[in-house]
Amino acid sequence: MTLNNGTTTSSGPSAGAARRPGYAGTLAAASCAVFVAQLANALPASLNGLFQQDLGTHGSQLTWITAAFMIAVVVFEFTFGVLGDLFGRRRLIAAGAAMVVVGSIVSSLAPNVQTLWVGAALNGLGAGAMFPGSLTMIADVARSARERARAIALWSGFLSAGAAVSPLIGGVFAKIGSWRGSYLVLVALALASVLLSLTMAKESKAAEGRRLDVPGQITFALGLILVLYAAVEGPEKGWGEPDIIGAFAVGACFLVAFVLIERRADSPILNLTLFKDRAFTVGSIVAVIGMIAFLGACFATSMWLGPVQHQDPLRVAVPFLLLQGPAFVLIPVVSRLLHKVAPNWLLTTGFLLMAVGSFLCTRLDVTDTSLTPFILPTLLIGIGFALGVSSITAVALNSVPGRLAGMASATTNMLRDLGFALGPVVVGAVALSRAGDTFSSNLAGADLPPDQLGAATEIGQAAGPIAINSLPPDAPGAAARSIALDALGSGYSLAYMVCAVAALVAAIVTVVGMAGVRAPQALDTENTAGKTPAGQPQAPTAV
Repeated sequence: MTLNNGTTTSSGPSAGAARRPGYAGTLAAASCAVFVAQLANALPASLNGLFQQDLGTHGSQLTWITAAFMIAVVVFEFTFGVLGDLFGRRRLIAAGAAMVVVGSIVSSLAPNVQTLWVGAALNGLGAGAMFPGSLTMIADVARSARERARAIALWSGFLSAGAAVSPLIGGVFAKIGSWRGSYLVLVALALASVLLSLTMAKESKAAEGRRLDVPGQITFALGLILVLYAAVEGPEKGWGEPDIIGAFAVGACFLVAFVLIERRADSPILNLTLFKDRAFTVGSIVAVIGMIAFLGACFATSMWLGPVQHQDPLRVAVPFLLLQGPAFVLIPVVSRLLHKVAPNWLLTTGFLLMAVGSFLCTRLDVTDTSLTPFILPTLLIGIGFALGVSSITAVALNSVPGRLAGMASATTNMLRDLGFALGPVVVGAVALSRAGDTFSSNLAGADLPPDQLGAATEIGQAAGPIAINSLPPDAPGAAARSIALDALGSGYSLAYMVCAVAALVAAIVTVVGMAGVRAPQALDTENTAGKTPAGQPQAPTAV
């Protein structure tokens, strides 16, 4: 039997996953790669409180640690998809893991927060290569819809496993030594990913018609960086400042230019014809909105427990096990659901669970340091994410022909990661803006000694209420700590509400946008991708 990528295989059991050379090794290498990439992404979340204490950071500087990683991922993910198609996904993953080694070493030695930004950006470049490379590699070795569903569920599970384990690693090293040691663990795991990819994974390419799109890459990078810069710095500098307005305006112009370039490019990094498929388009939209809700809730939780409440790093790890763990634990369940349940219902259910969980977080009391109130909301968000992330990926890869799998993979990863990048930015902007306004208003009416009031006002204007909240008890301005704590609680409660609304919007868009969409029938191991053994197209079925 001839497959649509030109390779041949025999029908029957011998064509199954268990007997196909390279299948198990490729899954293992891809799972390890995405685990390492997501570990590098999520590790700073549990260490925000320690970064603040050790490096003297304030609100937007903490946001930039996460943003530097995600911007690097999103900006170059399209190009990495092209490079994987041209030179091989296995090589791409190995090179990305090697970059994570470099970035983690830089982070572990960082003497200040600016160096930590550099390390985070290097890790982001590495992860940006590993995310699409690993996903496309497993899509290439899967020969049926059932295999693909299982592989995607496994990939998504290890994606969340990396995020679930990272707070534990950070917390343990914070207890026994320093947060810097956690980055050395990441170095070792990244080296293991290099070795596993080069020795066990099956190489795959799709070089036909693929070339680097330099104008598209430049305009996309400049546009996105400028817009995200304005969004991160706006809450502290002021939204009306000329550089913030200018960054938004110029960034938007570059993004418009990117779309115009891609429409005319011979080999675009983003093939806009992908969006002619309604399932792919809807999946792309909700990927951004839904992931803003998810990572926004994760970032808000890390800030609430870390720099706001100053909880022990190991305690911070507990909610993250509930946020990220379900996607790994539920791998068998999600795999079955992907094969038997329409993706629109999985997506809708996942987003609704995330909306309910985020809404429950708005009722948290910032003065209550118990973790019990976090259990139900974070578990709901985690289960919702487990259902959503695999479904988004499955919709994308099952909506396009095999020759576009690399681009669809890179596009889906980019859009999901764009949501991840925007999540902390949106949450940080909303929370810090609300907290700053509330703090200034409440401080003006507070009955504080003149010296304390003056110091608190000056520090608040320079670094915001999060700096006041971290002052030692006997420091000038420390008398306003309770005012700052209440203001931060108000700010992050509003941020949780924004996450709840975003998840609800994603659910509504899924229900409305996917209504009536038809998708290819699920394949079995005796069929080619999209054709019957006789070579005739299969009848579509309703999603």
